[in-house]
Amino acid sequence: MFARLARWCFHRRWLTVGIWFALLAGLGVLGNVVIGPDSSSEFEIPASESASGFEVLNEAFGENGGSGQSGTVVFRADAGVESAEVTAAMSAFFAEIDEIPGVGVVSPYDPNGLRQIDPSGTIAYATINLAPGLRQTRMMEIGTEIAAMAPELDGLQVEIGGVALAEFEPPEAELIGLAFAIVILIVAFGSVLAMGLPIGIGLFGVGVGTSVVALLSNVIGVPDFATTLGAMLGIAVGIDYALFIVTRFRDEMRRGRTPEEATVVALDTAGRAVVFAGMTVVVSLLGMLLIGLEFMSGLGIAAATTVAVTMFAAITLLPAFLGFAQERIEINRWRGIIAAGFVSISLLGLGLGVQPLLLGAPIAVIVLVAGFAVRPLRRRLPPRTPRPVRETLPYRWSRLVQARPWTAMLVGTFVLVMLAAPVLSLRLGFSDEGNFSEETTTRRAYDLLAEGFGPGFNGPLLVTGTLSGPEDLAVMAGIAEVIATTEGVQAVSPPIPDDVVSPTAVLVQVIPTTSPQDQATIELVERLRADVVPDLTAGTDLELFVSGSVAASIDFTEYLSDRLVIFIGVVLVLSFVLLMMVFRSLLVPLKAVLMNIISIAAAYGVVVMIFQWGWFGGLLGIEPAPIEPFVPIMMFAIVFGLSMDYEVFLLSRIREEWDRTRDAENSVADGLAATARVITAAAAIMIVVFGSFLLEDDRILKLFGVGLAVAVFLDATLVRMLLVPATMELLGERNWWLPGWLDRVLPRLNVEGPADDPHGEPLDPVPGRPSDAVGVAPPVGVDA
Repeated sequence: MFARLARWCFHRRWLTVGIWFALLAGLGVLGNVVIGPDSSSEFEIPASESASGFEVLNEAFGENGGSGQSGTVVFRADAGVESAEVTAAMSAFFAEIDEIPGVGVVSPYDPNGLRQIDPSGTIAYATINLAPGLRQTRMMEIGTEIAAMAPELDGLQVEIGGVALAEFEPPEAELIGLAFAIVILIVAFGSVLAMGLPIGIGLFGVGVGTSVVALLSNVIGVPDFATTLGAMLGIAVGIDYALFIVTRFRDEMRRGRTPEEATVVALDTAGRAVVFAGMTVVVSLLGMLLIGLEFMSGLGIAAATTVAVTMFAAITLLPAFLGFAQERIEINRWRGIIAAGFVSISLLGLGLGVQPLLLGAPIAVIVLVAGFAVRPLRRRLPPRTPRPVRETLPYRWSRLVQARPWTAMLVGTFVLVMLAAPVLSLRLGFSDEGNFSEETTTRRAYDLLAEGFGPGFNGPLLVTGTLSGPEDLAVMAGIAEVIATTEGVQAVSPPIPDDVVSPTAVLVQVIPTTSPQDQATIELVERLRADVVPDLTAGTDLELFVSGSVAASIDFTEYLSDRLVIFIGVVLVLSFVLLMMVFRSLLVPLKAVLMNIISIAAAYGVVVMIFQWGWFGGLLGIEPAPIEPFVPIMMFAIVFGLSMDYEVFLLSRIREEWDRTRDAENSVADGLAATARVITAAAAIMIVVFGSFLLEDDRILKLFGVGLAVAVFLDATLVRMLLVPATMELLGERNWWLPGWLDRVLPRLNVEGPADDPHGEPLDPVPGRPSDAVGVAPPVGVDA
């Protein structure tokens, strides 16, 4: 199948490229312009006390119950918010906001808004209620419209608060990753054209994938940051997958094969491994459907869709590109090298917002045009001569590690365990708006509310329930008075009935003394639910629920925490079985699973140190906060899937050498040396793409970027270059042991491809090194 697909795409390359361009343009217009995305910043609340509370609020109070989307307009006036000039300007401002379709305003100047002015009289806020069903993009537009309407008076500061109205700046960090990827690929490949092919595949895959996700967001709930996360992941895996296939193509060209034959062999070997690795990532991400929440399902589906589309581009569009490139992939001229360097500089300028660096783009064009007339720019670079595998640094490193396997294993394990230790203090929860950049109006509004009304005002608790009659309202007043005396409570509102004459439900707002993400606030919620409210309602007909956004976050976190172990267990078992099917071994898959667990735990530990403890927070622009509860699940799904890439490419090569020589020691060293460069280049690209998101303002994107970059770095260094050779040396021939009965019943999964060339002849080894019959080969022209 892979061989036929490669030939079809190679011969019909114009049609293949045309189809992909049509998909890119058509889906791009449809998903981003005609229909448009409909992402959401809300998360689904699982069955819990907070969900029951919101149900009462929706039924009895409607959109005024505090369960819908809303924002705030917070303002400070040096002359006092009730001065004549400020009152006139802000009242006109609120009236203008109230005219926006789908928006309602509760002004501090309304009779029921007196509590919206702080005791000093200098800070006040208006609540902006948004109609149900508004798209996330529309809510952000409303926030921008409100900000543009704000009056300008001396001594008056107006800020727009609330996540629903927060501005979302399209991320540009991936451009920084692309800039560094260009450099890495040129160094790894020694060819500008070979560099451009993986970049092109990554961009096509992400362009089509994100457009599909935009369309899907109208059918399923997709978080607002899912598209960015998918793009980050798609660029990284797209470049990596294309890198493995192009590497094999160039190796086959060096064997003397025609471009068509080289394309067929590359796709029938490396392409198989790419599909296996890609499907592993997709399955890991779709495993999030097991969580049973639309928020998590949408996140997993969005990321899996982008990866799947990118993988498909690697096995269809790339053969077409290779049909255009053919022998020219080995030709490298000075004009191409120089132009690529200036393009990289220009992309870096776009990502960092440094305008002078944008001159790199026109300079690159000038160099390319001048290259047709200026002879030195047309000059070809001499091809690099690769060393024999056993003369390379990776081979010598492997033999050094194998000479002291216990030392290497203990050192590598110690480092990973030390990095993983902070996981023991992992605190899951949602960070609040106090973690937005200080340059955003959302953060300034949060700080103003905390200054005027206390830190707990940004996350009020809602105690609500149904009433059997008016007499219950008097009982509720007494309960509110007792709640007000509870430790950790700053203020409590009087009971608010849904109907003054015939009340059927009641609402009490509780303001904690601490911020929404503070551990003390969580303890207050637990204390109210476990002790205070049950004791107060004992002997009455009242059933009260402690709800609100903070309580919902706690319930959401507990729900995900309970399912984290199940999710990880399912992914580990499936991965273990798949690896057994591929490598026909019991101990190799077991070691792989254990090593992946400890490397992922180490990445979690680094995330805790930076984002929860606040290490280097001032340098990185990060405030200490809990770790969002969906991050460990998402990180595990992504990292475990990506680590399988390296696992397959490395172990399949080692397995091939073992099958050929039955030499347990040299098969490890030869396999490691043959794949070290390509794995290092692939990992380096992922690290710079993921790490570049540390430059974004969004905390969640930073968190994912750091976590994924650290995980890939540890996996490609400590695990692949230290623990794998050390443990395989210690186990020797036992690495490939599999009980006979299990070998007979276990299905076989071939990710290495056939051992014959397109004409049915055995693959000839490259002179000076072992056969390259597996899915990957060392990069051409890269000196060790």
